[in-house]
Amino acid sequence: MNRLARFAWMVVAWNLVVILWGAFVRATGSGAGCGQHWPLCNGVAVPRDATVATLIEFTHRATSGLALLALLALVVAVWRSRPAGHPARRAAGWSMLFMLTEAGVGAGLVLFELVADNRSMARALFMAVHLANTFLLLGAMTLTARWLEDRPGGLSVAGRGGRAAILAALVAGLLVVGVSGAVAALGDTLFPATSLSHALEQDLSPTSHALLRLRVIHPMLATIVALALILVAPRLSIDGDAPERVLGPGARVALLAGLQTALGAVNVLLLAPVWLQIAHLLVADLLWIALVLLGAAALAGRAAQPYRVSAVGPYIAGTGTSSIRR
Repeated sequence: MNRLARFAWMVVAWNLVVILWGAFVRATGSGAGCGQHWPLCNGVAVPRDATVATLIEFTHRATSGLALLALLALVVAVWRSRPAGHPARRAAGWSMLFMLTEAGVGAGLVLFELVADNRSMARALFMAVHLANTFLLLGAMTLTARWLEDRPGGLSVAGRGGRAAILAALVAGLLVVGVSGAVAALGDTLFPATSLSHALEQDLSPTSHALLRLRVIHPMLATIVALALILVAPRLSIDGDAPERVLGPGARVALLAGLQTALGAVNVLLLAPVWLQIAHLLVADLLWIALVLLGAAALAGRAAQPYRVSAVGPYIAGTGTSSIRR
């Protein structure tokens, strides 16, 4: 793996840290730690005499800013080192677009005061959009990193219509589960239960808040999609995949889907403690990344004309190889 690909995977890893810290901000009710100010915190660049909530929220903003700068550096490096038409260029461009929309959604949550104890459906909608955008951002960055590795990239559905349709269904299903999970987590934060029976009473009561009545949908959707991933992903065809391979892309998806289902069940039984919410989100993100990598492998394009990337810039070289070399 070349250095730029390693850097791209480091950017993905850093964004996972930012995402998990953002969930910690929500779970601890620290979203209003910087007041109704963005990008400043309580009207200043660096808060003084900060409360715990302010430190938690400010740390999230600082790490988010570093993530933006790291991605910007990656995008510049990709566009300087890869030729026009290289799939990593497009993926990096989409990554930056989703990073900017991610910042916009986060700013909207603060400026419209959809944080802390706000129980409106507008907040739930913002959270759903936030999760969907986060998944798209992670997916684009994952493809950027993969397509920077020393192998052909891009996606091709030619002759793979059935495979593409199955992948699209799995991706859509996991995205819907993620969105419902974001709404369920918000309900857990705003309406904590004192016992499992209390939680069930909250979910089933016709007088409960809409967020609680929606919360019960998530485990049902998650179970259906997890079963689909476990049954279908390992059987998805991948051109050129070695038959002796034990843990291929599909098997990794199935393994993570099973782990996520188990964590979800424990999360319900333990009444969603903060640490378990964070672990549950981490595995959800890793499952999404694994599914994106499975799709990239199953629909991998074939390089029509190989090329090299040299120290003086990209150029086409008919070498008869299909990998990127330095």
